[in-house]
Amino acid sequence: MYEAELLLERRTNRGMLHSSVSFPTSKSLQILDLLSKSGNRRIVYSVPIGQADLARKLRITRQALSLHFKKLRESGFVQIGRGFVNVTEEGLRAIGCRKDPVFVTVRILPQRRAEAIEKISKLPAIEIFRVAGDADAVLVVEQDKLDHVLEILSGIDGVVETRSLVSMPCR
Repeated sequence: MYEAELLLERRTNRGMLHSSVSFPTSKSLQILDLLSKSGNRRIVYSVPIGQADLARKLRITRQALSLHFKKLRESGFVQIGRGFVNVTEEGLRAIGCRKDPVFVTVRILPQRRAEAIEKISKLPAIEIFRVAGDADAVLVVEQDKLDHVLEILSGIDGVVETRSLVSMPCR
C-alpha cells in the first residue's frame, strides 16, 4: 500500500477526511510509481511566464512565438504548460550552457553542526542532503556556481573540509 493510501485510510478511520482534501487514487499512485521507475532524472529550469508576456518581451506575436515553441518542443529543448516554460538539459546544451552537477561533500565539527547545516541549507544548490558516514552533508551544485558555494562554505564556522566531485557525461 502506498503512503498516501495509508494516510487516507488513517484519516478516514478517525473521521478526519474532509471533502476539500483530494488524495490520489490507487491507480494515480501506480501511474506515478511506474513513471518514476521508468524515467530518467533530469534537471529542468522552470520559468513561470505566460506566452503573451514572453512574446511581448521578445517583441514578436504570440503566433510567431508558438511556431518557435513548436520547433523547440519537437527538439526536446523545452516543455510548455499553462503559465510556465521548462528549459530542458538538451535546451541548455543547445545554447552552450553546461549544467553537469558537482557533488560537494562537507565535513562539519559536531559541536557546530546545527548552525552550519542551517547556513548550508540556504546555499544556491540544486539539492542538499544531510548524510551519515565520512561526510555530514552533500550538496549538488551547478558547475558555474561552484566557486561561489565553496567561498561561502569556507566562511561557515565549523566546516572543516570540503571535497568536490565534478561530473562529466558518460555518453
